[in-house]
Amino acid sequence: MTKEQIYSFIAKQKTAFISSVDGNGYPCTRAMVAPRKIDGNDIYFTTNTSSHKVEHFTQNGKACVYFFKRGKIKYQGVMIKGNVEICTDQPTKDMIWRFGDKFIYKKGVTDPDYCVLKFTGIEAEYYCDLKIETVEL
Repeated sequence: MTKEQIYSFIAKQKTAFISSVDGNGYPCTRAMVAPRKIDGNDIYFTTNTSSHKVEHFTQNGKACVYFFKRGKIKYQGVMIKGNVEICTDQPTKDMIWRFGDKFIYKKGVTDPDYCVLKFTGIEAEYYCDLKIETVEL
């Protein structure tokens, strides 16, 4: 699978799982809504600034994101290792904002509890039909 095919695959998935490392060195995995934007190796997610994952990423930016598609017979998964940058600058928040976000972030796009996770992928593993392919990104 090529880099382009991997990003095409993840762009079609509705759920992502992101893993951070807590202060005690344990992995913590959470479900996220689909990425808001994919730009090269950068994948953008929205989240609450007050969340535990933001606290984790502040201490350790290493992360893993997982996407999957489960068909009737075929299962496909992509795991991407990389690093997270917490973006609280207004231009990035404006770029990712959607109208419906107002239901979560009551103060709108300037809500201090709204931030963007910019995940930059380094390496991906694609799983399908009992085979794993590693792809440098």
